[in-house]
Amino acid sequence: MPSPSFLATKLRTVSVKRERRKEARPGELLDAALDLFVEKGFAATRSEEVAARAGVSKGTLFLYFPTKEELFKAVVRENLSGHFTGWNKEFEAFEGSTPDMLRHVMRLWWQRIGATRLSGITKLMMSEGSNFPELAAFYQAEVVMPGHDLLRRMFRRGVERGEFRPLDIDMAIYTIVAPMIFLMLSKHSSNICMAPSIALDPEQYIAMQAETLLSGLCAPAGSAS
Repeated sequence: MPSPSFLATKLRTVSVKRERRKEARPGELLDAALDLFVEKGFAATRSEEVAARAGVSKGTLFLYFPTKEELFKAVVRENLSGHFTGWNKEFEAFEGSTPDMLRHVMRLWWQRIGATRLSGITKLMMSEGSNFPELAAFYQAEVVMPGHDLLRRMFRRGVERGEFRPLDIDMAIYTIVAPMIFLMLSKHSSNICMAPSIALDPEQYIAMQAETLLSGLCAPAGSAS
């Protein structure tokens, strides 16, 4: 018969494992939800599917996220909007030129978002946002506007340092956003917009887009004030 001390140790071990499992559940639910939202879209994803993929009951899902809308918002905060504080710190610590910053930003966007399943969230919002205006407004406030603010700061930095010519900064934002959205949509639509004979290499595409933009943005040599 096991000794009392052995039983006590066993109970503590089980308790710790249960606590760890409890703590892990929100992350597992968000991970499962992200997969399903990207695979099926928001409207077609059912709460019970998220719970099943995470290996918990539907009741457990609702314990953490009472509605599918709240679940989606949590996915966005966890994977996108929650990173803007760190991204702003990276901006402030960048010591290179603004043209180098633009190249860096575009490459980093692809590595961290575009090449990952996270880019499927943007596609989802573009295709379903009009049907869910509250979620569209949330996404704009949490992701789009902070992203534009970062790009705005970059363009302003370039102009103030004499590296970029004077420009309409609000419109300049879209010179970066548009090609990146095209790349993301191509990724999630099996390159349907591309000629079959031309392979779209994301890194090469981004590098070319960056240099094309910089050829128009950069101030002529010797013009810096």
